[in-house]
Amino acid sequence: MEVYKFGGASVVNAAAIKNMAGIIRASAPEKLLVVVSAIGKTTNKLEELAYAYINGEERATTILEEIKAAHFQIIAELFDNPTHPVINDVANTFVEIEWLLEEEASDSPEYIYDQIVSVGELLSTRIIAAYLQEDGVKAVWADARNYIKTDNNYREGIVDWEETKSEIVQHLVPLLQMSIVVTQGFIGGTSENFTTTLGREGSDYSAAIFCSCLDARALTIWKDVPGVLNADPKWFDQTQMIPQLSYHDAIELTYYGATVIHPKTIKPLQNKNIPLYVRSFIQPEGAGTVIDQKTSPLPVPSFIFKVDQVLISILPKDFSFIIEENLSHIFNLFHQHKVKVNTMLNSALSFSVSVDQDKDKISQLIQALSADYKVKYNEGLELVTIRYYNQDTINRVSTNKNILLEVKSRNTCQMVMRDKSASE
Repeated sequence: MEVYKFGGASVVNAAAIKNMAGIIRASAPEKLLVVVSAIGKTTNKLEELAYAYINGEERATTILEEIKAAHFQIIAELFDNPTHPVINDVANTFVEIEWLLEEEASDSPEYIYDQIVSVGELLSTRIIAAYLQEDGVKAVWADARNYIKTDNNYREGIVDWEETKSEIVQHLVPLLQMSIVVTQGFIGGTSENFTTTLGREGSDYSAAIFCSCLDARALTIWKDVPGVLNADPKWFDQTQMIPQLSYHDAIELTYYGATVIHPKTIKPLQNKNIPLYVRSFIQPEGAGTVIDQKTSPLPVPSFIFKVDQVLISILPKDFSFIIEENLSHIFNLFHQHKVKVNTMLNSALSFSVSVDQDKDKISQLIQALSADYKVKYNEGLELVTIRYYNQDTINRVSTNKNILLEVKSRNTCQMVMRDKSASE
């Protein structure tokens, strides 16, 4: 039993879907679960649609028509039969959104978001399962919401592992005995049969959940890069592929913001000692990167860049210090406002953190913090994390930069910086 996961870039258009089918035909093991994201940037468009609907904007209908046109265009390029059953399947999937748009938004924004944005994966997998069948692959479509069970924490559904394992073993395993199964990443279902999502870019995590519950032999994530690189190609002209990573290093890299793998993906695999392969759908013959239990230092330093950062410094208003009681209160406020800390530094008189910019969340958090503390903040910064750093690597990324915060451990250096020109 193996699991393949294909992201939006690997199914961006009809040619990409045909390429995906070719990979499955050429390399599929006997028993295979295929987890697929929404096509291309569909999730972004559905997110835009959700916000437009929540805000009562008329353009919501226009955005929906654009999404429909893109999907039906792909269907027209994949299927010769103008009355193919997949056309009705996709049209009926869109009806779920159309019914919602006919009513005024009355439920919570988080609930509405999940009911709309989750449709992207349902659409892509309907099309892909049908095309695989057309292409001679014995494949069936399955609804991930029937298997991945979560609580009602919309947009960040927390998995009920016991219920999820039970559903997968009872109902998914029999399907996998008979054919390849195509299902969705990113989405789950509640006990009341409402749809939840697992957080943006959560399809990798979905694949890891399925792997763990199936005791799969391996997970392969198909990307547009040859494997895990030591830096994002958009930041570095010359990058190196890392052929093997330990679970520990992979967790560290994803925690610090490496985007090649979703941060929650590794732990379920590590717990079951299931190897993760990162391979290229552009060059599927390449070996890619394997992430497993073997522990060895990375052969080259790895660089992770996060832009649009906000550095928040929190200081006491009186003559006290930042002590454990204050930190407990501060972290609780961060949790309440759903703001995740990327790096932090504590001293007797201040506590500084770097977080992703989100104007609504950050402004509300600062307002809440300001009730008890003096708060200073800087916007428009970048956070650079170097795993297995040395002074040369620090110099490489900090030229013409002002470093506002620096945190070092034995293997990792993090720096919050801005261009010197922006400081003048």
